[in-house]
Amino acid sequence: MQKTIITGLILISFLGSCKKNTSKNSETQQEESTVETVQEETTPFFKLSLAQWSLHRMINSGEIDPMDFAQKAKELGFEGIEYVNHLYKKELEKDPDPKKAMQMLLESLKAKSEEHNIQNLIIMVDGEGDLAVTDEDERNIAVEKHKKWVDAAQFLGCHSIRVNLFGTNDSKQWVKASVDGLGKLSDYAATKNINVIVENHGYLSSNAALLTEVMQKVNKPNCGTLPDFGNFCLEREGGARWQAKCIKEYPKYQGVEEMMPYAKAVSAKSYDFNEEGNETTIDYKKMLEIIKKSGYTGFIGVEYEGERLNEIEGITSTRDLLINASKQLTK
Repeated sequence: MQKTIITGLILISFLGSCKKNTSKNSETQQEESTVETVQEETTPFFKLSLAQWSLHRMINSGEIDPMDFAQKAKELGFEGIEYVNHLYKKELEKDPDPKKAMQMLLESLKAKSEEHNIQNLIIMVDGEGDLAVTDEDERNIAVEKHKKWVDAAQFLGCHSIRVNLFGTNDSKQWVKASVDGLGKLSDYAATKNINVIVENHGYLSSNAALLTEVMQKVNKPNCGTLPDFGNFCLEREGGARWQAKCIKEYPKYQGVEEMMPYAKAVSAKSYDFNEEGNETTIDYKKMLEIIKKSGYTGFIGVEYEGERLNEIEGITSTRDLLINASKQLTK
C-alpha cells in the first residue's frame, strides 16, 4: 500500500514537472516567434551597397585613396560595392603595359574586398566610347573597348558592368543602334557570365519607354537595366550632356516602374535632405514600394550626389533613409 502511494506521488510530481516544462517551452516558442516576426518586419527586403561615385570628390581631391574603397564601405555599414572605372585612371597609368597595369589593379582590389568581406557587384563604365552611335564602325570600336571591363568584372566576381547608351538623339536611330551595340557586348559578356546593364543616365537613355523597347529587342538574359531614382533628365540647356540645368525630364516614378522588370540592380540617388531626414526631391517610400512590388530583392546602391552635405554625411543620410523608409512599407 505504502509503495503504491509513493509511486503515485512520484508520477504526479513527474506529470506536474512535464506540464510546467511544456508551459515554459510554449512561452519560449512564443517569444522566439515574436522575435522572428519583429525581425521580418524591420529587416529591409533589400541589401545595401555603396556606389563609388558617392565618394568621387574626396577621391579626386586625394582625401580618400580609391584603393581603400572596400574598407571605407565596410566602415559605413555596407555589404557590397559598385566601382567607377575612371576613378582608377592614375592606377592604370602606373605601368606602360595597359594589360599589366589592369591586372595589378584588379588583384589589389580583389584582395582588399576579400580582406574586408565586401561583395564586388558592378563596374560603372564611362569614357569607353558610345554604344548607341549611328556609325557602325565607331560603335564596334566602343564595344571592343568595353570588353576589358567585362573581363575585369569577371575577375573581381562582379555580376554586371553598367554602360551608357549615348550616341544619337534621334529616337528611331537610337533604338536601332542601341540594340546592335548592346547585343554585341552582351553576347561577349555572356561568355564570361557577366550582365550588361543600362542606367537611365540622360537624354534618350532616360526615356524609360524607349529603353524598355531596347531591352525587349535585345532580348538576352544577361542584358538588363539599372534604374536610378534621379537620372531622368531628357534635355539640358545648350544641349550639354552634364552639368547644365535640366529643362526636360521623364516622370521618375513612372520611369523606375517601367525599368524594374529588367532590373539587375537599383541605384538610390540623393541630392539633399530636410530636417526629417527625407530626400527633398524624391519620395523614397514611393520608390521602395515600386521596387518591392516588382519582386526585386537584390542590392540597392547608395549614390549621394549633393553639394550641401559632405560626402560621408550624404552617404549615411541616404543609407538611413532607405532603412527607415523600408520600415514604413506595408507587407
